[in-house]
Parts: sequence; C-alpha cells; structure tokens
Amino acid sequence: MNPSLSRRTALQAAGATALAAGLTSLSATTAQADEAVAAAPTLVTYPRPAAMPTNTTFKVRVRTAPDGEWQTLDIWRPQLGEINPTTGSSKIYNSSLAYFDFRGSVEIEVTYLKGGTTKARVRPDSYGITPELLGDTLRFTLDRPRNVVVQINDDIFDCLHLFARAVEKKRERPSADDPNVIYYGPGVHTTADGTLLVPSGKTVYLDGGAVLKATVIFRDVEHAGIAGRGVLAGTAGGGALVESARNISIGAVTVLNPNGYAVQLGEATGVTIKGLGSFSSKGWGDGIDIFCSSNVVIDGVFMRNSDDCIAIYTHRWEYYGDTTNITVRNSTLWADVAHPINVGTHGNTDNPEVLKNLRFKNIDILDHREPQMNYQGCIALNPGDSNLIKNVRIEDVRIEDFRWGQVIYMKVMYNTKYNTSVGRGIQNVYVKNLTYTGTHAEPTLLLGYDADHAVKDVTFENLVINGLVVADSMKKPSWYYTTDTIQWFANEHVTNLRFLTTAEAEAQAAADAAADAAATS
Repeated sequence: MNPSLSRRTALQAAGATALAAGLTSLSATTAQADEAVAAAPTLVTYPRPAAMPTNTTFKVRVRTAPDGEWQTLDIWRPQLGEINPTTGSSKIYNSSLAYFDFRGSVEIEVTYLKGGTTKARVRPDSYGITPELLGDTLRFTLDRPRNVVVQINDDIFDCLHLFARAVEKKRERPSADDPNVIYYGPGVHTTADGTLLVPSGKTVYLDGGAVLKATVIFRDVEHAGIAGRGVLAGTAGGGALVESARNISIGAVTVLNPNGYAVQLGEATGVTIKGLGSFSSKGWGDGIDIFCSSNVVIDGVFMRNSDDCIAIYTHRWEYYGDTTNITVRNSTLWADVAHPINVGTHGNTDNPEVLKNLRFKNIDILDHREPQMNYQGCIALNPGDSNLIKNVRIEDVRIEDFRWGQVIYMKVMYNTKYNTSVGRGIQNVYVKNLTYTGTHAEPTLLLGYDADHAVKDVTFENLVINGLVVADSMKKPSWYYTTDTIQWFANEHVTNLRFLTTAEAEAQAAADAAADAAATS
C-alpha cells in the first residue's frame, strides 16, 4: 500500500478542512525541522600545517555548550615587535593564535602551560568576559562571534589571540572545481615568483588550514576577492595589494608576519574588508593602508601591527586623487608601534587633495605605544602635503589603557621628514561616545598650524575620561578651559571646539530641526 495515498484518502474522508489543517501542519513541521538544522550548535576547527611554526605556551580546547565533545585547537605563532626608544632597535616576541568557527554557544578552556598563573584577563574589556580561573586553566563562554585576547599575568606579548568566527554560510563556500575560484586546500602553497595575480571575476579561496606564501594582487580588475579561513603568511611583499581595481572583497583570512602591509589599496573603489585578522613585527608593518581610494568598508577586523593598524592617505608613489567615503567599524585595533588609526600624512603638494567622509564606529583600541610625540594618537588626524581632512565622524570608541601616546592627536602639520608642504586644515569632526580608561595617556594635543591652516568645528559629545563626562558646562574654575580638566591642550588656531553632554547634544539637534522647519514653512 502507498502510505501517502492512504493518508490522503483518510484525510479526504475527514473533510477538506482537516486536509488543509494537516498539510499546513506538515509544512510547518518541515520548516521547523529545517530551521532546527540551521540553528543546531556547530563547531568547525582547522588544522595547522606541520610546516608552520607553533608556540607552546597555551593549550586550548573548545566545545559546543553546554556538553559537546571537547576539541583541541592547533596553535599558530604570530610574531610581534617592540621598539627600543633609546636605540631604535626592535625586539621580536613569539605569541599564540588559535581560531575556529561556531554557531550557537561554545565553552573555551585555556591552559597556561608555563604555570604560575595569578591573574587572567580576556580582552576587549568591553565584552565583559570574566573567566573562571582554576589554577593554570581558565574557562569562559561565547554566545556570538568574537575576536579576543587572553592575557596571563599581564603578559601582553606571550598571550593568546583567539578568533572565534561565525560558521561560513553555504553560499560562502565555493566548490573547489568552480571555474571562477582559485582554490587552496589545507597545506602550504607557494607561487613561482611570490605573487598571485587575480583576474576579474575570480575569487581566491583559502580553505581553513591552507597557507599561501604569496602576495595576492588585484590590479586593474573588478568583481574579485579573497575568501575562506586560511592564512597568508611570510609573504615577500604585503598580504594583498589592490590597485586601480573596483568591487573587491577581502574576507576572514589571517595575515601573519608579511614583509609589508597586510592590505594596501591604491586608486581602488568599492572595496570591502570583512573579518580580516593581521599580525606584524617588522618595520613598516602597517595593517590596512588606503591611498586615493573611495567607498571602502572595513568591518569586523582584528589588527595587531608593528606600525599603523589603519592608515588613510591621498597621494603617495604613483597613486593620485582624493580619498572619500571610508568606513571602519566593529573592529579591534592594537598598535605595538605608531597609531591604531592615522589619517592624512601623505598627499600632493602640487595638486592638493582631500580626505573626506570618514567614519569610525564601534571600535575597541587595546593598545598604542609610540614614544615620538609627533606620531602619537590612538586616533591621529594629521594632514600634511596640502591635504584637507573634513567630515569625520568617530562614534562608540573604547580605548583601554595603553603603554605610551595620546588619546587623540589633531595637528595640521608640516613634518619635513615626510611632507613638502603644510596641510590645509581639519574641518567638521564629530566625536561621540569616546571613552578612555587608564593612567598612561600623554596630554592630547589639538593644534592648528596658523589662522589659514586651522582646525575648525570639532565637537565632542559624551567624552568620558576615567569616568568623567567632559563638557563645557561641567563644574570647573571660571578661568579654566574645558581641556584643562583632563590635561588636554588646544592652541589658538583651533576654533569652534565644543564639549557637550548627550542631553545637550540632543537639545541642540532638536533646536536646529525646529529652526530648519520654521525656515521652510
């Protein structure tokens, strides 16, 4: 007997209403089953090729919560750098990295194999993760993708970096034999000349456990990218180079110890960098450097670099043109040297350019160490070479206590080591919900060059320094500038500098809206 026909006959006998109800219930059950499969706790781990160096400070296990099977993660060895401020020499430190993908919740167990654990910290602090510490083993749970750093006994170099990413969607995992995919599976891969030129329409897919020792180049191409969970390691140049290209995507791969920038953009437009991880230890070891490019989104990256983590410029070398519409969001930055964010140094004195419409939102800055005052600033707006910086919005930035530098540094500059002319100015900067908690910050400097090369129209809304909300209306001696209350300094070439509470900013916005409505009625 055909079971489905038997069931249908019975339902028909019971009446059309019952049939409709039964089919509806069946469809709902099927849909729920599909949703259950999609929502089932999932853990994906990846191998480290035996040829790649490891570090032996930590053992890391992970399982789906609450009672999945424990899996031990392979440990990778990023290298980090620190500059001696007296000699200029660099010391290289070995560190640890592990990564996996998950859906649902996971429990993570980290064992410090050196022993002698007295304290443990999981950063960023804004995540509010307090691990359970049992001797030299700590445990904590994640219920969403996070990039975190586990520090034992305040050691910032021999620590554990842990990338806990979302499981790739099926559409994000191409077939290895797809003609539009350049596929690298687990293992170590090289190219003949240390570079990989990617044609238009092609995606380089680095599967988890794959290591490519080549600079990936997108030059004069469009609709191409890098995807997967693999690693670009020890490349002769940078990790990826995007020149005169459009509609390029760079996904959640990891760049380890390149001889250059992790990613360099020059005269590029429509670039998305999402989920990238980067570590460097050498000189000029920037993270993501942007020259003369537009419509760039950097989202969810973790950058720990031996020079600027994010640098945004106009002209340098053979790149020409403005830099516009750049967004950096949902990211974690750690600058062992120089700035987490640096804007404006390089430009075109002969044909001045503009950096405008820059957005920085939801960012955790874990460290900044720069002895030279002219290169300090967790966020530095330093136009030189006749550059003009304008229309900048910085919002929801949390700065943890760093080793050496300034919270923000705005200076219209003429640095003769790099510039051939003074910058034209800084205009229209809005900083909202920026917090700094710590004791190591040097005084923040806000400096125009002269009346014609000034800093204009800068507003801080809900600036919080060590718990103090800084506002022009705050209680202070009548002869104090607001900046005096937090040991900041703005010179006479900074105009229309305001510090507002959130309530004051909202009231001002409402008054402006009412005035605009009245003017148009």
